[in-house]
Parts: sequence; C-alpha cells; structure tokens
Amino acid sequence: MEPDIDIGIRQAADDRFRSGVTLAIAGTFLFALKSIFIKLAFAAGADATLLLTVRMVLAFPFYVVVLILLRRKSDCPPISRTDLLRSLMLGFLGYYLASYLDLSGLEYISAQMERLTLFTYPAMVAILAWLFLGEMIDRRIIAAIVFCYLGVYLMYGQERSLDGGQNVPKGVLLVIGAALSYSLYILFAKPTMQRIGSREFTSLAMIGSTFFVGVHFALTHQVSDAIGAAPIIYVYGAVLAFVCTVLPSFMINEAIVRIGATRTTVIGSVGPVLTMGLAIAVLGEPTSLQHLAGMGIAIAGVSLVAKK
Repeated sequence: MEPDIDIGIRQAADDRFRSGVTLAIAGTFLFALKSIFIKLAFAAGADATLLLTVRMVLAFPFYVVVLILLRRKSDCPPISRTDLLRSLMLGFLGYYLASYLDLSGLEYISAQMERLTLFTYPAMVAILAWLFLGEMIDRRIIAAIVFCYLGVYLMYGQERSLDGGQNVPKGVLLVIGAALSYSLYILFAKPTMQRIGSREFTSLAMIGSTFFVGVHFALTHQVSDAIGAAPIIYVYGAVLAFVCTVLPSFMINEAIVRIGATRTTVIGSVGPVLTMGLAIAVLGEPTSLQHLAGMGIAIAGVSLVAKK
C-alpha cells in the first residue's frame, strides 16, 4: 500500500505543479492583452482619464464585495486606522498614479515599447530597496539593471526612427514614471499587506485608487464625456477591468502559491514577447530586429533579478 500512497502523493504534487504553470501562463497572457485593449479604446475615442475611470468604476463593486466577505469572518482581526489609511493611500501610488501615467504614455508610444519600459520595474525595486531599506546590490543585480535599461534603450532608438521621434521621449518618460510609482507601491505595501492580509490590502488599495480616479475625472472632465462615450469604450473598459486585471491577478497569486514566486516571475518574463506578437498581429505595429534584440536583453535582465 505504501508505494501506492507515495505514487499518489507524487501525482498530486505533479498535478499541482502543472496547474500552477498553467495558471502562470494564462495570467501572463491576460496581462499582456492590457496594452492591446488600451490602444483599441484610444482608437475608439477614449482618452487616458476616461478609460481609467471606466475601468476602475466597473471593478470597484467587485473589490467592495470581496472586502465585505473577508471582514465578515468571525476570526478576522480588526484593521487599525493607520493600516486602513496607509492602504488607501498606497492605492494612490499603485493603482491610480501608476495606471494613469501608463495609459498616458500609451497615447504616444507603441504597445511594445510601453510593455518593455514598464517591465523594468523589478530593477527599480532593487534600486529603491538599496536606497531606502539598505538591501545589498550584488553584481548580478547590477548586471540585471544594465541589461534592462540597455534593452529599453535599443528599442527606444528604433521606436524614434519608426515613429518620427516627436512623441516617443514623452511617452517613455510617462511609462518610466508609471514603473517608478508601481515600484514604490511594491516596496512600501509589503509591511501593511503582511499585517492585514494581501486580499484585504488589495481591496482597500483598489477602493482608495477609485476615489482618486473619480476626483481626477471630476476635475478634468464633464459627466457628459462619460455619458456620450461610444459603447465600445465601455466594452473595452470591462475587458480591462476583469479580463486583464481581476482574473490574471488571482491566477498569478495562485501560481505563486503552487510553484513559487521565482518560477512565476520567470514565466511572466514572456509577457512583453506576447504583447509584441499581439501588437504586430492585432494593431499592425511595425517591428524590427532591433526591437527583438532590445526585448530579449531586457527580459534577460529581469530574469536575473528574479533568480535567488
């Protein structure tokens, strides 16, 4: 009987591993779709603020329901006022400011360039952890940072030649700002997340970010802008909210539980490649060997950061 039990345990472990890999691949693919649908929404007449507002408002009820269900558990400890406010404010960095800068950058650069530039945030996290938390940076991390930004530089040069060069610097700077904002969010969110739980923290951060998005929209737009928007923009906003945000976030988190953060991050490295393929096939964006070289070098750099 014991050999049969051992075989069963190994089979269960193998199934868990395969399902984790499948979840990581599926989540990476859905995340890769984000830039494509944003570009399609821009083509339909949306701007960054309107699209972000539609996306956040549609996702908002989901996170409210999740938070209520989590807080109704009998063994759920209360959240301190400090952690509550910190979670809401970190939502400003991670889900409002980073998202707004990212969407704004996509108005000026290709989906390929945006995805690769945003993908450098792990290198930024390493630099910020060294500056603010005193974490050591070894030669591998330095090499990873050099590879990441060398890849972006190669693609940047090619992007300027293909686009004419007028808007590319502005777009890249906006997306770099998005990556920096998200890196700060990751760096400072972890202690709060460990105290109150990742799902509670994420729900609160998303609720807080929706408030900031609403304020931004109210200051820059009229209600008629939302009412008069083409119906397809709401379709794209719903896809961005659930297909490209909610679903892959749960898939990636579950993949981390099943196969570990390192393997999940390495699998996620193919995200920019998927975005490149989709941008060429769906959006008709131009590409070149220099694009491919820049993508490959940057992905190699991120893979170095992911290794322990």
